[in-house]
Amino acid sequence: MTPEKPPPGTIPTLTEVVPWPGTQPQATPAVAAAAPAVPAPPEATSKPPASPASAPPMPSAQAPEIGATSMTEAQLAQRVLAELQKQVDLMLEVRLREALAPILARVGDALVRDARKELTTALRDVVARAVARELDRGDKA
Repeated sequence: MTPEKPPPGTIPTLTEVVPWPGTQPQATPAVAAAAPAVPAPPEATSKPPASPASAPPMPSAQAPEIGATSMTEAQLAQRVLAELQKQVDLMLEVRLREALAPILARVGDALVRDARKELTTALRDVVARAVARELDRGDKA
């Protein structure tokens, strides 16, 4: 069998309620009374707290508000993204206009040429039929 380790000299217990931002601390005398009083060894009382978890809670005026900090970061991110979106939209519009202007000019010119060809062909057909009818009427008369 393995030898058992001796229990630690002190067992940390929660004796204070740390206030959460936006809430009021509630007194819990039942918890404090239920916790057994363990005397601290003399060397533990002479040393400063070793970890932030054992440090006394900060007053609410100095405590960082986690929700407010993340909201500020979120708002900042939204503002940056909105400004970036405006700049990207403007740049994209300018570049598209520059790229599409010559293409649209060529397409417009080609459309006008094709329309003129079609109109010329259609107008010749109409005039040829009208002349043929008039010639037929003149022969019959």
